[in-house]
Amino acid sequence: MARALELARGGMATTAPNPRVGCVIVRDGQVVGEGFHVRPGEPHAERLALQQAGPAARGATAYVTLEPCCHTGRTPPCTEALLASGVARVVAAMEDPDPRVAGGGLARLRARGVAVEAGLMASEAARLNRGFVSRVTRGRPFTTAKVGVSLDGRTALASGESQWITGPEARADVQRLRAVSGAVMTGAGTVRADDPRLTVHAGVTRQPLRVVVASDLAMSPAARIFAGGAGVMVLTVADGPHGDALRQAGVSVVPVGGKAGRVDLPAALALLGAHGVNDLLVEAGPRLLAGLLDARLIDELVVYMAPRLLGHGRPLADITLAALSEAPGWRYDEVRRVGGDLRLTLTPGTESDAT
Repeated sequence: MARALELARGGMATTAPNPRVGCVIVRDGQVVGEGFHVRPGEPHAERLALQQAGPAARGATAYVTLEPCCHTGRTPPCTEALLASGVARVVAAMEDPDPRVAGGGLARLRARGVAVEAGLMASEAARLNRGFVSRVTRGRPFTTAKVGVSLDGRTALASGESQWITGPEARADVQRLRAVSGAVMTGAGTVRADDPRLTVHAGVTRQPLRVVVASDLAMSPAARIFAGGAGVMVLTVADGPHGDALRQAGVSVVPVGGKAGRVDLPAALALLGAHGVNDLLVEAGPRLLAGLLDARLIDELVVYMAPRLLGHGRPLADITLAALSEAPGWRYDEVRRVGGDLRLTLTPGTESDAT
């Protein structure tokens, strides 16, 4: 199963909106076939592994990181391919939370006499597909917010200058985060102030969807994020004349509603979920990040901390608290060095929640 999970990671940047799945077929203690799902519309992991195994699959055990599908989508059901191959046993790391499967794939195999087990390395498999699980169970992407800060928690000088607080190794690590995300989100203020591209610079076959949350559509169509038009979505409260200029540049402008001139952020993330986005990376200023935090829409916080002091400047998030007891708690999941900086990975909660 560990090998199947390793194979599944080969599709980290390409399988969405499908889950990342790997499969290993073993007979008499020997691996006779393996494969992973590469991209939507192409064969699933089980079919690739069975193709490699050929007749050796009969009587073998198939280890698969996610319950085999039992419905017809872009490809036929994997359960039928497994049954036709004559495998004697199927071990799945986790059940598929997709309502079209949800235990039905394993039940189909069991009903036809195949020995079935589930739960081996389930937590590792669930983490691998946390975005897919989030989308099909909560209707929204798994959302990671990335920020680069100084030791005193500043993301920019008071003048707005922020390039570069962190070192080249940290910036390269952000490229990896973007590559495995279905979409990268920022705010209109960041577009106007920093003019980011939010693309993966090299080494990928698919760029993430670039999403701009904009209460005010007054942004230049010549901004670098809008280059090429396709693959860019602006989510706003209501359409307006500035939207016409953006659409002429090929940008998709989608009103999602909101109150007091602020975009409805839960509705925005639900729309991205409906659009097939499993994993969302937020690279935004303190106002949008504060809105997402207040709405409890951030599932993971990745902070790159540089060993420098900026003094008075822009904070990580523009939040206001009346008392320390109101401060939201976060739990360190991982702390490691990236070049000369620290990478802190945190999830909502406190250390006491984990004990």
